[in-house]
Amino acid sequence: MSDPSPDALTLHDAILADGRRVDVLLSGGRIAAVAPAGDLPPAPGPSLACHGSLLSPCFVDGHVHLDKTLLGLPLIPHRPGSTVADRIRNEKDLRKTLPLSIEERGSRLIEQVVAFGTGAVRTHVDIDTEVGLSGLEAVLRLKEQYRAVVDIQVVAFPQSGILRDPGTADLLDAAMAAGADLVGGLDPAGIDGDVGGHLGAVFAIAGRHGAGVDIHLHDPGPLGAFELRDIAARTLATGLGGRVAVSHAYALGAIDDAELGRTAAALAEAGVAIMTNAPGTGPMPPVLRLRDAGVTVFAGSDNIRDAWWPYGDGDMLDRAAVIGYRQGFFTNDDLAQAFAMATVLPATVLGRRGYGLAVGDAADLVLLPSAGIADAVLERPRARTVLKRGRIVAAEGSYRGPGPATGAAA
Repeated sequence: MSDPSPDALTLHDAILADGRRVDVLLSGGRIAAVAPAGDLPPAPGPSLACHGSLLSPCFVDGHVHLDKTLLGLPLIPHRPGSTVADRIRNEKDLRKTLPLSIEERGSRLIEQVVAFGTGAVRTHVDIDTEVGLSGLEAVLRLKEQYRAVVDIQVVAFPQSGILRDPGTADLLDAAMAAGADLVGGLDPAGIDGDVGGHLGAVFAIAGRHGAGVDIHLHDPGPLGAFELRDIAARTLATGLGGRVAVSHAYALGAIDDAELGRTAAALAEAGVAIMTNAPGTGPMPPVLRLRDAGVTVFAGSDNIRDAWWPYGDGDMLDRAAVIGYRQGFFTNDDLAQAFAMATVLPATVLGRRGYGLAVGDAADLVLLPSAGIADAVLERPRARTVLKRGRIVAAEGSYRGPGPATGAAA
């Protein structure tokens, strides 16, 4: 072990997922040593008594919309729409009237999710001919402002379609050049009415920028399954295995066993991951069936208090519990799967390096007053201590990082 840095911090008597009680030395933003509780040599710097709290790598939210949240505003009544296109129009009309900027609303959400223990997020940002790159520019400013407490990955998202909104393809190109990390897409059939044209544009832009892809897919049943297999084929053809995700993919929960089997096999072969937020109604991907077929299924919050969805607070531990509830997860192994969907699995999809609890891993951690993983998912304790690069950024539900401290977990 090298000499601890001046910002070293020792965690005393934490519990790991396998039940071991340990002391952990954090130094230089990384895990410098792990030893049985009481065996770690004294180190300079402060220490934190964990009293048997569960130590986990930070939560990772695989799907949010920082530009859409209405946090910071009085409750705005939900405006229903019978189709995705109707809801897109409703949202555009609403967002023209909002008195708070994206930065003001997004900062509240960032601070709230950090207080819950999230250290990395993937956010989708609307790109269309009406808003141009203004939303992206706002989110990139938030990314820089909060880089000490959370890592933000940005998807350039064509919420209004690509082909039906001429000029959007050029804007997506410009968004990638301006700093977006991935290219998004949306319902190639349902919104653009041209599966090949839409997906061709998405993968072409990704290829030009050496970027990954994350596509919203609400299209239902056999149509959605066909699109998933098309995405898998394009992923194989472009060598993007492990860098493509499909968000929602409700179709996977509404097709027969034979079609599910061949679609899952195609996704697994291509290395296409699936994000689910366990929607309150309707079908959702069958998590364990897909996992057993070799498909990575990870979790995200999706919409949080916005025009699409009045619920949500960004707590990924709560999201794990919702997934478990909807999927009938009862055993400890099942609950561990739900927890993994909010931690290691999205971390893998987002390409997080040095994520874990081994020496050398990033000291992006959360302490939960729980006896184990299953307890944490079932109890969802709020009294969490959150560390980013070895520094405490939230405790007891309160945000303590840099910034205006506009939001905090309840």
